[in-house]
Amino acid sequence: MDKVKVGVVGCGAISARYLNNMTKSFPFCLDVVACADIFPEKAKSRAEEFNIPRFYNVDEIISDPEIEIIVDLTNPPAHYDINTAALEVGKHVYTEKPLAVTRDEGRDTMDKAKSKGLLVGGAPDTILGAGIQTCRKLLDDGWIGTPITAHAFIAMGVMIDRYHKIGYGPMFDMGPYFIASLVSLLGPVKRVTGSAQFPFTEKTFQDPLSPEYGKSFPVETPTNVSGILDFVNGCVATITTTCDIFGYNPRLEIYGTEGILIANDPNMFSGPISVRRKNGDQREMPLTHGYKDECRGLGVADMAYAIRTVRKHRLNEDFVYHVFDIMHAIHDSSRDGRHINLVSTCKRPEPFRQGLSINPLDK
Repeated sequence: MDKVKVGVVGCGAISARYLNNMTKSFPFCLDVVACADIFPEKAKSRAEEFNIPRFYNVDEIISDPEIEIIVDLTNPPAHYDINTAALEVGKHVYTEKPLAVTRDEGRDTMDKAKSKGLLVGGAPDTILGAGIQTCRKLLDDGWIGTPITAHAFIAMGVMIDRYHKIGYGPMFDMGPYFIASLVSLLGPVKRVTGSAQFPFTEKTFQDPLSPEYGKSFPVETPTNVSGILDFVNGCVATITTTCDIFGYNPRLEIYGTEGILIANDPNMFSGPISVRRKNGDQREMPLTHGYKDECRGLGVADMAYAIRTVRKHRLNEDFVYHVFDIMHAIHDSSRDGRHINLVSTCKRPEPFRQGLSINPLDK
C-alpha cells in the first residue's frame, strides 16, 4: 500500500509520543513529511528529533498540497479553526481530544467533512490497544453474559490553571478515554442525565518550583462531573470525572448476568484485566490482542488504511462526534435539570484481528 503523507500541527509534549510511533512503529503506512507550531523553534526541534523533512507555520502546513492527513495536537480552543481550515482545502483530519469546544463547532466540523467526502477521526486511540480490544473480545464471547450496568470513574488532582478553563476540565480531558471505551464495548448511548459541579471557585498553584506558586486562579469549568448513560442495548452506566482530589484513581467495570469484567485503565493501551464469574471463579485474563505498549498514532495509521482501501476507519466521525455529544449532554442535563435524548449515534468500531501486532492493520 502507498504510504499516506502526514503533517502534524502542534509540537508540544504529546507530539513526541505521536511522532515517535508514526515514524518508527507505523512507517509501513505513514510518511510524516512536515510539522508545525505557532512557535517555530518547537517545530524545528521536533523536525530535527524525528528526521522530518520540513517544519512550517500553521498556514504553510495546511496549504502544502502533498499532505493528505493533518494530525492536530494543539490545545482544544484551536481545534475547530485548524481542523476546518484543513478540511476546506481537501485534507483529512485526525485530532486530539476533544473534537472542539462547543457542540456547534463539533457538528460543523462533521458536516464540513461529510460534504467534502473527507475523513475526520480523533483520540483516544487507546481503545484500539490490547486492553480494550481484549475486553471487547471477552464481552463478545459471553464471559459475563448480558451487560446490565457499568461504572467508569477517574479521580485525580490537577492544579494547572489552563485545565480549569472552558474546553478543558476532567470530563473533556479524561472523560473521552472512558466514554469512548464504553461506547466501543457496549454500543451507542440514547439518553444522558448529568450533574456538573464547581466544588471550588478558585484554586492555587501548588508546585513549589513554579513562579506562580501560591497564587490563585479562577475555576471556569465544572471539575466534579457525573453522568448516567442509557445505552441502546439496555445497559446503564455511570461515569464520574473529577480533578479535585489527590492521586490518580481510574476504574472501569462492566457487570453482567454471568460475571463482572474489570477492565484496564482506558487511558493506557494495556494493563491488568480480570473477570469474576457467578460461580465465584476470579481470574486475570491474558491479553488477546496486540498494541499493548504506548501506541498513540495507531488511530492515524487506521485512518491511513481507510483512505487507501476505502473502508470505514474505526475512530470515524460518527464515533468521535457521539462521544463528544455525550460529554456535552452531561453538562446540558445538569444545567437544564432534565434528561437529554441524544440525536447522534454511531456503530461500535470493528475490532482488530486477534493477535495483531506492529504490522499492516488489515491482515
